[in-house]
Amino acid sequence: MYSATTEHITVTVQPIYLAEQSSPDEGRYVWAYHVRIHNEGTQTVQLRSRYWQITDALGRVQEVRGPGVVGEQPVLKPGEEFEYTSGTPLPTPSGIMVGSYTMERINGTEAEAFEIAIPAFSLDSPHGAVRLN
Repeated sequence: MYSATTEHITVTVQPIYLAEQSSPDEGRYVWAYHVRIHNEGTQTVQLRSRYWQITDALGRVQEVRGPGVVGEQPVLKPGEEFEYTSGTPLPTPSGIMVGSYTMERINGTEAEAFEIAIPAFSLDSPHGAVRLN
């Protein structure tokens, strides 16, 4: 598990290699990643958008930006958490992902945007040499 806390919001990620969806002979490796976002602060926040930087074992970078996560823009009151699972394919047996979420503090009629870190996490399959990315 990988974890990072920014502005009292903790993001924890657990990557899982999906052997049944992968085809190493065809250069296709697939991972799921389970994310938990926990509001440890005293203010209600809403996740507005995501940014991912996905780097394969050859150093090729793909960037992904979009609204919310898995079609949602969850609101988290103090002490609440939101969990979701998504996935990514790579053409190499390993890689690394890192990113950020744009959040908003909900203060009555005002909304204040801020960024929180998604921790860098390693995507390693049993088909490549294990190494720290």
